Amino acid sequence: MSEPGALMAAEIAEQPQILERLRVDGLAQAAEIRRAIHEFAPRMVIFAARGTSDHAALYAKYLVEVRRQLPAALASPSSLTVYHSRPDLRQALFVAVSQSGGSPDLIESVEVARGCGALTLAVTNAPESALVKAAEHHLDVRAGLEQAVAATKTYTAEMMALAMLFGGGDDALVPDVSALPEAAARTLAMADRPYAAAQRYRFAQRLVTTARGYSYPTAREAALKVMETSYLSAQAFSGADLLHGPLAMVDGQLPVIAVVSPGAGGDAMVPVLERIEEAGADVLRVGPADGLPVVTDGVAEELFPVLEILPLQQLAWRLSLDRRQDPDRPRGLLKVTQTR
Repeated sequence: MSEPGALMAAEIAEQPQILERLRVDGLAQAAEIRRAIHEFAPRMVIFAARGTSDHAALYAKYLVEVRRQLPAALASPSSLTVYHSRPDLRQALFVAVSQSGGSPDLIESVEVARGCGALTLAVTNAPESALVKAAEHHLDVRAGLEQAVAATKTYTAEMMALAMLFGGGDDALVPDVSALPEAAARTLAMADRPYAAAQRYRFAQRLVTTARGYSYPTAREAALKVMETSYLSAQAFSGADLLHGPLAMVDGQLPVIAVVSPGAGGDAMVPVLERIEEAGADVLRVGPADGLPVVTDGVAEELFPVLEILPLQQLAWRLSLDRRQDPDRPRGLLKVTQTR
């Protein structure tokens, strides 16, 4: 048996190489699917996912709404699988995002959506999975075998793959993601900062993560990583939603992790941070040089989430070990979760 956390640490470190492999080997496949989507001309895009992949899907929802200027939604698979709804999806693109491609509810959702007229696409790390067989198109994220229960490399690979499909400013061209692998390597090289920051939460019982726009999925994924590896109660809020009620629970005893990378999303967090600091909360910023730095040189703002999560993965890993847990084997969890 490996040392506690060895698998997760190795998979975190592997991410720059995986992003480069996806950039090189996945370009032609992404371009072909992008052309098919362009020819289909969907009037809306629906994403179905679970767990970590749900956060990648949420990121893609922002991409579709902002870059493609189409309405986008996160599906409720139970509407199709439990309640047997059969909506008219003849002008919809239905995208299932799954690391394993093995969850029964996602497979059935794609089958139903296809039968209801949608163009169907699977974005997975499992090219031979049942989900791929159910969909008309498939983009392989090429992350390789992931052994740690807490997903890291499949998450960033999913986001980059989704950016290759829905990002950029031209419907026909895959956006330039060439700067991401180097930026990821440089961000991960500053591991001392998230490792030191983990000490702030060693004895914490709860914390809040927050962000806006493209970075909101980062806040949600960071909360999930902390919960599943350190068993610490973590709640994620959009910065806007935080001000609509949950701010009342913020005080000097509640630590806050705020993702505030440069750009429109970070600017929108300024008034939120002012209110949080007025409440006396301990705030850790992700993005600025005085917090957990993220290298974004030559990277478009829409791609920042692929990088922002990296120091937070490192923080979650270190925190789990500091709390005498094994982040590779969270209690009660399996690598592939079967939901219906």
